[in-house]
Amino acid sequence: MATVAVRKKEVTRDLDHCDIPYYVSEFVEREVGNDYDSLRKLDNLIDKLSENKKQLEEQVLTVSSEVPKRIQNALKNAEDSKKSLSLLLEEETLLSESINSHLLKAQPWMEDLDVLINQVEEIERHLAYLKWISRIEELSDSIQQYLMTNNVPEAASTLAFMAELDIKLQESSCSHLLAFVRSTVKFWHKILKDKLSSDFEEVLTQLRWPFVGPPQSQAFGLAAPASAPDVYNNLEMLFCQLLKLQTSDELLTKPKQLPEKYSLPPSPPVILPIQIMLNPLQKRFKYHFTGNKQTNVLNKPEWYLTQVLMWIGNHAKFLDDKIQPILDKAGSSVNAGLEFSRALVMLILEKLAADIPCLLYDDALFCHLVDEVLLFERELYSVHGYLSSFPSCMHILSEESCFQRWLTVEKKFALQKMDSMLSSEAAWVSQYKDITDVDEMKVPDCAETFMTLLLVITDRYKNLPTASRKLQFLGLQKELVDDFRIRLTQVMKEETRASLGFRYCAILNAVNYIATVLADWADNVFFLQLQQAELEVCAESNTVSKLQLGQLASMESSVFDEMINLLERLKHDMLTRQVDHVFREVKDAAKLYKKERWLSLPSQAEQAVMSLSSTACPMLLTLRDRLLQLEQQLCHSLFKIFWQMLAEKVDLYIYQEIIMENHFNEGGAAQLQFDMSRNLFPLFSHYCKRPENYFKHIKEACVILNLNVGSALLLKDVLQSASENEPTLNPNQPSATAALNELGVYKLAQKDVEILLNLRASWPNTGK
Repeated sequence: MATVAVRKKEVTRDLDHCDIPYYVSEFVEREVGNDYDSLRKLDNLIDKLSENKKQLEEQVLTVSSEVPKRIQNALKNAEDSKKSLSLLLEEETLLSESINSHLLKAQPWMEDLDVLINQVEEIERHLAYLKWISRIEELSDSIQQYLMTNNVPEAASTLAFMAELDIKLQESSCSHLLAFVRSTVKFWHKILKDKLSSDFEEVLTQLRWPFVGPPQSQAFGLAAPASAPDVYNNLEMLFCQLLKLQTSDELLTKPKQLPEKYSLPPSPPVILPIQIMLNPLQKRFKYHFTGNKQTNVLNKPEWYLTQVLMWIGNHAKFLDDKIQPILDKAGSSVNAGLEFSRALVMLILEKLAADIPCLLYDDALFCHLVDEVLLFERELYSVHGYLSSFPSCMHILSEESCFQRWLTVEKKFALQKMDSMLSSEAAWVSQYKDITDVDEMKVPDCAETFMTLLLVITDRYKNLPTASRKLQFLGLQKELVDDFRIRLTQVMKEETRASLGFRYCAILNAVNYIATVLADWADNVFFLQLQQAELEVCAESNTVSKLQLGQLASMESSVFDEMINLLERLKHDMLTRQVDHVFREVKDAAKLYKKERWLSLPSQAEQAVMSLSSTACPMLLTLRDRLLQLEQQLCHSLFKIFWQMLAEKVDLYIYQEIIMENHFNEGGAAQLQFDMSRNLFPLFSHYCKRPENYFKHIKEACVILNLNVGSALLLKDVLQSASENEPTLNPNQPSATAALNELGVYKLAQKDVEILLNLRASWPNTGK
């Protein structure tokens, strides 16, 4: 049979044209391929293609008949739109021409109208100007008429209205009108103020004002003689009339201001009647505390501070009982007592601003001044209810040069105090050593004095007006804490050789007390506010990481965290040194116990009564003595940490160095368990209910060593089975763990238990 080789000719595709040969070739290849038997399908294939061709022709005929109609409609619509647009353009042209023509005709009228409008506006301005002048003159005439008829209340009301008009005109550019109004207000204000002030002072004189003595010695102010009602009626009437002059008085009188460097908060002027009531006191103050008077001395600031407090106290009842009802009736929100105090405090501020530069570099005088000012502020706020939003002496002390000097002096005296407290003979003795209930912390005197010093510093600066100044003082407190920590560390290093001695324990108690108090302070509202202020400062200056900012913002950390961490580290180091010291003593005392003949000890059945191993006595005595000693010398929280750390070390030592290094017969295992459970564990029973939980290695090792033979064999088989199956899926591992747990063994690992089982000296012969 002849074989015919057919070579397939590949047809390449032309991507730039509609390549029919390529599609035909692809179609034949897909439908026929190399299977020549499939040529029988050609008839069906031709029929199918013919059918497709027929359908395509019908579709083409349908589309070709519909498309011309759509095109015709689109063209018609376009023609209609074009015509409409032409009509609109013609209309727009006509309208534009009409408008331009109208504007040309109206231009002369517009120019004439602009001139007329400007003239009308100018006349209106002149008319308004004249109306204002007429209005002011009418008010001025009214005031004159009221004064001629002695109707002072109406005159005061009219002047108040005129002053309000003056305020409304402040935005006007009519300088002459403003000057006219202001001069008119000033003219009548002076007349009314002089008249009312004179009458008011006369009434105050009848009341024996001011009250220079205590309230009980006041002759008339709070008494009730026959003429009292008339006097008090006149007081109320004149006070209300003077209140009406307040607006004009504020316009005309500029209150005395201290330099901007003191950053005083804005505050309204003192109301006029209170100003008049203060005049005699201000004169007395300036007479006694300015110039060359003997009462004006730099080393006696308490004289003028006390005097002002006395004046505030002496007049408080009169102001509350007689003046405050008048203000309430007049609808004023002013508090008479606070207004009176605020005005007197301004005298103090002026005095301090003048005196401080003279004594800034004299430490004794400056420190005395600060102390007296702080006492004054405390009484002013606590007794007389002065408001923190008012100007205060702390604003003067917050001025830059004064504040930096205050910080320097505060630090200097604090360091001197620290030197004296640490060098004192009673520095390391607790003040409350003889009072058990009070002396729980066993705080040495130096630590308590130091924390008192920090508390006093906090009280001194907590009323500063700005957070930035408070943060500077907080920085000083941190410096002092760090300095005191360093001093404690230095003393501790001198006592290292006697780490169980009284002074070493006192230092440890001091470190613990300071860290505890600082942690308590961290939750105080005042220091939480400082933490927020510090967060804002740090966020603005980008001085800390985002993590630290997040910790501050979430209150995870506190302003004292750095100091507390350093103190906690020192406390841990000192405790570790004490534990190591006692542990060395315990190890030395346990040398004989370690060499005990555990293999040859008699069984429990051979002994009438179990007794403590004689070799264990030195170790247990050492433990007992040291625990009693440190319980007396350390505070409760420190001693708890100490005995728990020591118990952990003793547990591991006995387990690793004694149990794991020896073999035990039945008597040896029983003796070990007796020594531990009846003698070692009870040493710690004074400090916790279940001391054996702190000796888990020993307790569980004793359990394993004292198992009866049958249980021990079963456990050994379970553990061996678990070990043999370990490389596979560990099916028996849970049963081994369960077996250990059932015996009360949780701490020891499986391998350790296997070793302990092998430390048992006698096993029965099982034939294995």
